[in-house]
Amino acid sequence: MKTFSYCLLTHILALVVCVAVGVVGFVHGLLFSSFACTLISIGICFSMYRIQRRTVENLKRTIACLKRKDFSGIVPPAFADKEIRELSSELTEVIQELKGNLLNEEAKYQYYENLLNKVDTAVIVCSATGRIDWMNKAALHLLGDTATLPGEIPEALEQHHQIVRLNNQTPGLELAVSSTLITIKGRERSIITLKNIHSALEKTEMEAWQKLIRVLTHEIMNSITPIISLSDTLSERSREYPQSEHTRTSISQGLDIIHRRCKGLMEFVENYRKLTRVSPPVKTCIEVDAFFEDLKGLVAEHYVRFRVAKEGMVWNADRPQMEQVFLNLLKNAREACSRRPSPEVEVVAEPMANGIRFLVSDNGEGILPEVKERIFVPFFTTKPNGSGIGLSLCRQVVSLHGGRIYVESELDKGTRFVMELPR
Repeated sequence: MKTFSYCLLTHILALVVCVAVGVVGFVHGLLFSSFACTLISIGICFSMYRIQRRTVENLKRTIACLKRKDFSGIVPPAFADKEIRELSSELTEVIQELKGNLLNEEAKYQYYENLLNKVDTAVIVCSATGRIDWMNKAALHLLGDTATLPGEIPEALEQHHQIVRLNNQTPGLELAVSSTLITIKGRERSIITLKNIHSALEKTEMEAWQKLIRVLTHEIMNSITPIISLSDTLSERSREYPQSEHTRTSISQGLDIIHRRCKGLMEFVENYRKLTRVSPPVKTCIEVDAFFEDLKGLVAEHYVRFRVAKEGMVWNADRPQMEQVFLNLLKNAREACSRRPSPEVEVVAEPMANGIRFLVSDNGEGILPEVKERIFVPFFTTKPNGSGIGLSLCRQVVSLHGGRIYVESELDKGTRFVMELPR
């Protein structure tokens, strides 16, 4: 293959020679020679034009292949010149790198698209005007083939609501909604997720009812079964030995037992009523330092310490209800470390981004993992004389205040109850 430099130099040299010979022939009156040199010069110029057009056509075909992303159709250079080969090699490397990047991006796109289409959460990408750019299969199934967001979703996001109900959907369908703002190619887009929580709520509610029914059934059967058995025994003895002193004594003792069991059952029902009748909190501004000072007066043990990480902290809460919560937690903490040679109980208040975190810690024996999962279940208790409603009431009160409570515990190291409450 001819090199580009060789072709270019030979054409230029031939053109210079022809022009010189034509001029000399014209000066000496050799018109035929001059005319022939002129024709040859025109042919050389046309050949140089074809060389230039061949290079331009190769570049055009290369650009067209790149536009079509047809990397197999790249045209090789028309000349075997070293410089041209180097340029062609660099261009090939760039193209191969671009091809690899495009393949990687395509693979990532396919991976994420398939992943998002597999999840049951609806994912939508839309503009600020609500025009939908992309959505996964879950969103398509939920909203249908629509180009814009339903008006309820932007309205819920503007009002910072976490739950939205779509009017055109099945009644009772509740969706958890959240939004994230991103910038793509200088344009802002919102990624909106919609999660159907109605079925999850129904499942949780059903499980809660089942647990409650099991607890109620267990407690009632434990009381009713011995009462029935004892009453049958006393009835038989009264018929067989109506005048016996032993019979009268047995009846008296049996009635005492029946009375105690009925009283215990009444106390159980009363505790249940307490658990279901927690009044809505009447919130007032509470200073943490003053609140802790009042708690100190209600706790006699010297090993119970109170600490405030930052002075001047205040929060809005129902003071009597929160006092009851702290007293319940302190009672449990004191009982947990009562058998320790050096019991320690500490109550700490520390600030959070949007609220206050309270920590009630003890150095007791800790809680077994299987017990820790059930300590907030109503009527569940490991104490011989416990009612099982103290921690349930604590969780209910904290929940009514918009906060949360959870427990951290290690065997033989101690337990810590954590309450996170909004200011």
